[in-house]
Amino acid sequence: MSTPIFDCFDSNCKSPFGAIKQFETARFTLRFPKDWNVADPTLVVFRPENKERYVRLELSDSSTDYNTYSCNYSPMNVGLHYYYFTVMIDGNRRYIKRQGASIGVLDDGEMFQLTVYDPETTSPDWIKGGVMYQIFPDRFCRSGKAHENVPADRIIHDNWEDTPYYRPDEQGTIRNNDYFGGDLQGIIDKLPYLESLGVTCLYLNPIFESHENHRYSTACYERIDPLLGTEEDFTELCKKAKEHGISIILDGVFSHTGADSEYFNKFGRYGEKRGAFKDPDSRYRDWYCFVRYPEEYESWWGITTLPNVNENNPDYTEYICGDGGILQKWIDKGAAGWRLDVADELPDEFIDNINRAVKAKGNEKIIYGEVWEDASNKESYGVRRRYLIGGQLDSVMNYPFKEAIINYIKFSDPQVFEDGIMTILEHYPKPSVDILMNFLSTHDTERILTRLAGDEVGWHDREWQAERYLADWQYVYGIALVKCAMVLQFFLPGIPCVYYGDEAGLEGYKDPFNRRGYPWGKENKNLVAFTRELSAIRKASSAFVSGEMKFIKVTREDCVFARIDRATGEAALIFLNKSKHPMRFDINEYKANFREINVIRGGSADDAIEVSPYDYGVLLGKF
Repeated sequence: MSTPIFDCFDSNCKSPFGAIKQFETARFTLRFPKDWNVADPTLVVFRPENKERYVRLELSDSSTDYNTYSCNYSPMNVGLHYYYFTVMIDGNRRYIKRQGASIGVLDDGEMFQLTVYDPETTSPDWIKGGVMYQIFPDRFCRSGKAHENVPADRIIHDNWEDTPYYRPDEQGTIRNNDYFGGDLQGIIDKLPYLESLGVTCLYLNPIFESHENHRYSTACYERIDPLLGTEEDFTELCKKAKEHGISIILDGVFSHTGADSEYFNKFGRYGEKRGAFKDPDSRYRDWYCFVRYPEEYESWWGITTLPNVNENNPDYTEYICGDGGILQKWIDKGAAGWRLDVADELPDEFIDNINRAVKAKGNEKIIYGEVWEDASNKESYGVRRRYLIGGQLDSVMNYPFKEAIINYIKFSDPQVFEDGIMTILEHYPKPSVDILMNFLSTHDTERILTRLAGDEVGWHDREWQAERYLADWQYVYGIALVKCAMVLQFFLPGIPCVYYGDEAGLEGYKDPFNRRGYPWGKENKNLVAFTRELSAIRKASSAFVSGEMKFIKVTREDCVFARIDRATGEAALIFLNKSKHPMRFDINEYKANFREINVIRGGSADDAIEVSPYDYGVLLGKF
């Protein structure tokens, strides 16, 4: 392949790689064959205030088969910048723009992106290099502890292995009012297990009082849901978790509340003259947007059980973000930070206020956002979002990595995979990259085992999804694919986030079938052990804390990449064999770059590492 004119992933063309800090200098280099008649190469940058800046490139090297031209650019503003190049070739004005993910081509394509972030931006150190574990509280573990003040209208399953209710009732409404009784004490009881997995951070789906089992319809932000336990139970969980080296992140649902809540009170559960729906003079009425009071109001995606709030209403903002407000109350009780539900539906001003409230408790308190797309250039409701450039989110849920990994493992398109990973690394600030929440499935998506080995869900309804499980051969094949996906999940930049039960071989299509109870006593013990091994290898090298990423080889059948920590001199080489036949990787070429190298995983000879089908190898070393 010929050398491209420009490649934004190549540090010889753009240095440093990735997003840069405000006032930091980036160097851009173009490469032209010597027989081209080139004149006036120029960098054209579009800045946040929609002004253009032109920077001339000067001849910097002519000692190879190419003439190279370079310039420096130091951005004065934070925010999203776009750029391209213009050049005269044989007296004609030509343009160099992006084709595909990174390659500069003549007269076609789109502009390149340069993310510029606040130089004061950092991310919490405690989470780097760790392992996250996501728990849907009702379905992880029930302790059997008696709980008080549980509403009588809840349906409690006796059988932990039941399929969650999914059919509408006689009124045609899906109530989400069946519970399995997982609780905070159950999580406490399983802390030794979580520690054995290498978990350092728990992300809990909502735990506050709510009258639906998913608890995204908050009834009271000030109280733990009674079926989960009490405020004292939460404090004890945080205390005990810390003893096991584990911190707790809570799910903050602030774009809407429940209609069945202390604040809205549509059904009168909290008294006939309380709440915005029942009382026109209620303190909470201005929190909501009534079109025709009280029956017609704005709600989340038209779901009337989830009335939207006006986040920038001063009283609501103070309640959530004020001194001693909801955010700070639960941090004071032991939480290490928050994950913000539907962050793209929260106004910038409100996220600014969330940041101020959380960081007032210390910069090590963390804020994640739920963003399904590239968070660096996300637009929502006509507004370009500024999540990662400073003063808002520390990082995000990494859906782009999830899709890139799944598509590569399942469909084997190496270029799409490599481009997908590198694009996010190029666009996101390094502090955010180091703590990206890297998951393979969540409470909102199919289980990874089902996604990789099951029949495509397509437009199939819940009746089709409910009791559909993998055939024996699909299960065996699926576990092999899940292991390959987990190797990438654990060793790419960011923090692996294991959705409870994924490590145990749990299956499931979409909600609620992806939320079945953890299969205690019926785990896939081999996959659990595999998860422990991945965690141990992560812990063995600082390369996985904040090391840079370099793809060495990506094909349909194998992937070789490096993580390099230049500050400590530690590096890791990962060899993934996603084929059905053994592979042998020559390691002589790597030995020259290391003063110390150890085969941590994989059979080895003096000059090679041997990797079984659907397996991986690891070299750790110092350079």
